[in-house]
Amino acid sequence: MKKILLLCTLCVFATAFVSCSGNESPSSVSSEVAETTEESKADSQDGTVAPVEVVEEGMTPVYADEIKDGVYPVEVSSSSSMFKITECELTVKDGEMSAVMTMGGTGYRYLFMGKGTQAETADESEYIPFEETDGVHKFTVPVEALDMGIDCSAFSDRKETWYDRTILFRADSLPSDVFENAVVPELEEGEYTVEVSIEGGSGKASINSPAKLTVTDESITAEIVWNSNNYDYMVVDGEKYMPVSTDEFSVFEIPVTVFDRKMSVSADTTAMSTPHEIEYTLYFDSSTIVK
Repeated sequence: MKKILLLCTLCVFATAFVSCSGNESPSSVSSEVAETTEESKADSQDGTVAPVEVVEEGMTPVYADEIKDGVYPVEVSSSSSMFKITECELTVKDGEMSAVMTMGGTGYRYLFMGKGTQAETADESEYIPFEETDGVHKFTVPVEALDMGIDCSAFSDRKETWYDRTILFRADSLPSDVFENAVVPELEEGEYTVEVSIEGGSGKASINSPAKLTVTDESITAEIVWNSNNYDYMVVDGEKYMPVSTDEFSVFEIPVTVFDRKMSVSADTTAMSTPHEIEYTLYFDSSTIVK
């Protein structure tokens, strides 16, 4: 009987021990997983995400003396998804450029135009502080050139350390007529053809090349023939152009504002569940013009 009571007592203690262990273990594991996840998330937010290349093949720097003085919206590419610029305004004046960048977050206290190692030894007067408007952070930075990778370090508020970034201000996002050296060949009135290439979107869209050019004393227009009839309008320098035909393909007649440089346009497609306006660039090669 004593042996049976002892055995029962041992079983009760064993059950209690296993029960306690079972209750504590999942909680402990969950806590560790949550902590690890939060640490990983925080690290990602502070800049340990692998950088991407912002300079595209064929890009050449565009300096201030190549652009007319003015204030323009401009697109900015960033090497880090955690350093997102949602809006940017470029100012060109007296041979210099600067930009006001609106940030997608509020995690950075300063910017420095250079590498983080340089920022650590630089005088604090070289740091660029943010300006806050309605809870949004903006930084005003000098711009050496467009279409060129520019080193820009960001100081994290939370980790109090510098993170290296590369930013690029895209020349092809500016209106075509702002360039001082815009290439517009002198052509007699008449009809020509020219090789044209397209970039942007998902990469699936294409247009006929060569394209037909019509030259008058007032303008140069190109006939753009898409590979589908799903495009219901195009936009060039803020002007909307409707198709001249959508029987088999969407066909447009649009002005050509520049040759031998990417020309920004957008086109609205109805191929998706809801219409989407997609940004593209067209490149008209003046060396291929044939009457």
